[in-house]
Amino acid sequence: MDSQAAPEQPGTAEEQQDLHLAELSNAMVRLYKELFGRGPTKARTRYAGPDLIVSTLENSLTRIERTMAAAGEHERLRDLRMHFQYMGEDSFIGTVEQITGRKVWAFVSGMDTRRDIASELFYLEPRSDQNAI
Repeated sequence: MDSQAAPEQPGTAEEQQDLHLAELSNAMVRLYKELFGRGPTKARTRYAGPDLIVSTLENSLTRIERTMAAAGEHERLRDLRMHFQYMGEDSFIGTVEQITGRKVWAFVSGMDTRRDIASELFYLEPRSDQNAI
């Protein structure tokens, strides 16, 4: 038996999708860390229908951002955070396209600075084969 052989992929479409979702969550944490110097402590990614991926990221604010939030500067903080998240738009989209093998046709980023919860929405082009992952 060849010890260099690639590991077998899970057999079912659901198992493959779960692997993609875990990989997407890890990638979102990594992208946040690269953009902000700190990644979220909790991340989860799910499909919300066949063509929409939702990543929810919690506890991602940096120390200075938490200070801004405590001072009530939520609008300014949201504007600043959104500015940087959209500066990284190509990285977010490219990562999702690479992992899923599907084209992203729209990206929406949002943040609740009071609860320190962010969301990244990826609208995917519809599949021509509805039975694929």
